[in-house]
Amino acid sequence: MTYPGGGAGMETLMRSMRRGQTVENRKIGKPTAKRILSFARPYRREIAFFLVTIVVGAVIGVATPLLAGRVVTAITPTDGVMAAGAGRTVVTIAVVIALLALISAGLSLVERFYSARIGEGLIYDLRTQVYDHVQHMPVQFFTRAQTGALVSRLNGDVLGAQRAFTSTLSGVVGNLIQLVLTVVVMLTLSWQITVLSLILLPVFILPARRVGHRLAEITKESYDLGAKMNATMTERFGVAGALLVKLFGRPETESGRFAERAGRVRDIGVQSAMYSRTFFAAMMLVAALAQALVYGLGGWYAVRGSLDAGDVVALALLLTRLYGPITALSNVRIDVMGALVSFDRVFEVLDLPPAIAEKPGAVDVPRGSSKIEFRDVAFRYPTAAEISLASLEDVATLERTVTAPVLRGVSFTVEPGQMVALVGSSGAGKSTTSMLVSRMYDATSGAVLVGDVDVRDATLQSLRDTIGVVTQDAHLFHETIAENLRYAKPDATDDELWAALAAAQIDTLVRATPDGLDTVVGERGYRFSGGEKQRIAIARLLLKAPSIVILDEATAHLDSESEAAVQQALSTALAGRTALVIAHRLSTVREADQILVLDQGRIVQRGTHEQLLASGGLYADLYRTQFTTTPTSPRLADTPA
Repeated sequence: MTYPGGGAGMETLMRSMRRGQTVENRKIGKPTAKRILSFARPYRREIAFFLVTIVVGAVIGVATPLLAGRVVTAITPTDGVMAAGAGRTVVTIAVVIALLALISAGLSLVERFYSARIGEGLIYDLRTQVYDHVQHMPVQFFTRAQTGALVSRLNGDVLGAQRAFTSTLSGVVGNLIQLVLTVVVMLTLSWQITVLSLILLPVFILPARRVGHRLAEITKESYDLGAKMNATMTERFGVAGALLVKLFGRPETESGRFAERAGRVRDIGVQSAMYSRTFFAAMMLVAALAQALVYGLGGWYAVRGSLDAGDVVALALLLTRLYGPITALSNVRIDVMGALVSFDRVFEVLDLPPAIAEKPGAVDVPRGSSKIEFRDVAFRYPTAAEISLASLEDVATLERTVTAPVLRGVSFTVEPGQMVALVGSSGAGKSTTSMLVSRMYDATSGAVLVGDVDVRDATLQSLRDTIGVVTQDAHLFHETIAENLRYAKPDATDDELWAALAAAQIDTLVRATPDGLDTVVGERGYRFSGGEKQRIAIARLLLKAPSIVILDEATAHLDSESEAAVQQALSTALAGRTALVIAHRLSTVREADQILVLDQGRIVQRGTHEQLLASGGLYADLYRTQFTTTPTSPRLADTPA
């Protein structure tokens, strides 16, 4: 005995039930539906063929039980006499049934082909659009959003949208056609048995919906527990997380915590499996009783001579194709809402406004431009509500309070070839200033110019080509050294790579590795020390050959030896280029043409190192703090030199 409607009906039913608890009360939004159709529009031809195969398959599904009934009729004697040509009729029907089976198998392959074409096409379109959109989000977006939550939109939600679209499309059309054909054929055979079968439907549908609510609760809890378990693995399997666990001696503690969460996932899985099996057993029992009713009542009619024996068999077989489609269609709204949930989660990412957009008619920054100018610039960071989603940050609501200005009335000019340093205490606005140059953010008021072009009027590509940045934590992708270097210049030859490495004082180390340029650097470049990563990053910058270089605490976390090597590499990188240098270590900015001292978002001092020391003020205070030795412990003070 099989579940009415077959495996596809069961899958559709279970998917509907599991989504029921969270989506059944959602409203279908016309904008969302229109956007879904816009994604489906390029696949109109595939969808048309897909629907044709579904319709033909449904017709074959109804024809086969009728032919089986004709076989029974042909081999049933009339008044004890077998009809003439019964054998030939049976063979002919059997051949037709076999041919229909072959056609049905072929159609299932065609249907799967078009389903895959449509589904994989939707996945590609959604993923590429989301990925491209996220690439244009501001840096602050990435500091707020959980990486795992963002990745799940590209994976889980995109897959959910694709599966829901193709499965819902095939389920609604296929089940509706199968239901209509089945009811019409059953009514022509025996309207009494058909009506009685339909009266029994509530016994089949109501348990499905009730159990569905509980299954939805269990499934939601399972998803939540699975997400937490995955988050634990993501954090602990990263290099930094694994190192922290080892340094604090907590492997056993972490294993215990993970085992606890994995155990809860196991238990909820068992509970879900038992609810599902109980439901299936109950449904199969109802279907078996319904078939028994058809055989009993139909047999009674056949004995009385008011119904053909073959029709009884046909009705019993058709009944198995009646309950599945009706149950699935009764849940179709839940199924459609489930599709919309996945699409909505994808669309809400696509609807996040990119803070930086290239205006129509943008102009290229002239090649080789190296002048930087700030004109009365003020800036505040956007609120979380302006750039992020609560679901991506795992919070109930996003902060909407307008943030205080980070920069206030900042004006300065860096002439071509000059090195200007930005110094000040943490939070003074130094890094923010550098990000405005490369247009990671737009000034709230005032203007930032590169090469006498307002950065808001420039094409992003020409602006970014003009500027090279080295940060305190140089990022390397988990790829080879060559691939990391060619990120700056994709068509660079090996000779150019070696020349850049030599200029960055790192070629000897790379040549000493077994694979040379093909050495994989590891996650975030962990196979190399901080100073080595910085020099590889400087080599990458040299390949880019920008006219403006921004150094953001490039030597902040290095020891003296590494700092010396990096400083030597930086000297090569800065030669003949305009430089904007951000530094806490004032020893690195003594040679700057101009030093700008920032405090609470304002430039409070400007001048050369000697001028600022002579004039006193904040710079002199910072310098004395760094270069005056003050014993902080009696034990240290008493230690002989």
